[in-house]
Amino acid sequence: MEKKPHFVRREFLPREVPSVSLALLLAAVLLLNALLYLYLSKFYISLGRVETDHGLCPFGHFKFGAVKNCSPWLSCEAINREVRKLKCVGEGAVKKVFLSEWKEKKVVLSQLTNSELKEDFLHGLKMLKALQSKHVVRLLGYCEQQFTILTEYHPLGSLRGLNETLHIPKYKSMNTWHRRLMLAIEYVSVIRYLHSSPLGTLVMCDSNDLDKVLSQYLLTSDFHVLVNDLDALPLVNRSAGRLVKCGHRELQGEFVAPEQRWPYGEDVPFEDDLMPPYDEKTDIWKIPDVSNFFLGHVEGSDIVRLHLFDIHAACKKKDPAERPSAQEVLDTYKKVLTLLIQEAAMPGTREML
Repeated sequence: MEKKPHFVRREFLPREVPSVSLALLLAAVLLLNALLYLYLSKFYISLGRVETDHGLCPFGHFKFGAVKNCSPWLSCEAINREVRKLKCVGEGAVKKVFLSEWKEKKVVLSQLTNSELKEDFLHGLKMLKALQSKHVVRLLGYCEQQFTILTEYHPLGSLRGLNETLHIPKYKSMNTWHRRLMLAIEYVSVIRYLHSSPLGTLVMCDSNDLDKVLSQYLLTSDFHVLVNDLDALPLVNRSAGRLVKCGHRELQGEFVAPEQRWPYGEDVPFEDDLMPPYDEKTDIWKIPDVSNFFLGHVEGSDIVRLHLFDIHAACKKKDPAERPSAQEVLDTYKKVLTLLIQEAAMPGTREML
């Protein structure tokens, strides 16, 4: 009778230990999944919040920093009286840009430099006013009579300096495949927003090479992407038969989409009137090249590229109609981010189970 309990323990103990281990493993997996769900939910809410939410101010108003109340866009009088130029920080074909100060806050003052391009300047102002959202730099005021625009200042500057910024000791912790992929997602989110904007389908025409594309976007201090230059943003309206052409000169190089290049060969001189128009799918063609810049050469970036291979191949289809929409690209990017975070959080879990 004394040996029977001993026999029972020997019979069942080996079976109970794996069961407990498996239960603990499943509990850990469920906990990790819950934490991952909360993290990704917060991230996607951030990406997908109401497009017009730009500090929760009504149209024609702004707020930024720690200020709680909304202020109306500054008028000509207010800009002349309250804004002080500090130094010139950039100059392009259309405007000169000054780091300035308003009520002890750094701001950016842009002024037209070439009167022949005033229509481009005013178009950019019109777009800036109409497209205020989480994707677009914050407008603080303007003066049409003096061709002046006042916007929020972002000290990290344009995306051209991303790699240099990520090598600054303060930001080295940001230099990961995860953070870089999130920046690429935000870039594609801007493209998706422009393609489905309140004004209709808009094409980012100031994008004939990678450096030019990167110069159109700003990197915020908390590492978000904003489009900054909207001077060349024509409208596609298929129902009205309206397509676009990005400028009146011949475009060359592999960066621009095939339909943006002169289709009649070297023997036929370029003529703007003979150049066929195109649609927003030119922006899709450029996404893989811009994303490749974002991903850089950090640990894990090649794995991200591998997961994005199919969608990027689709973006490079010669026929624009066969390329995905910006929304489809964005959805794929988000799925890849979710998958890779899951794999990073639970390496080897599948084998253990």
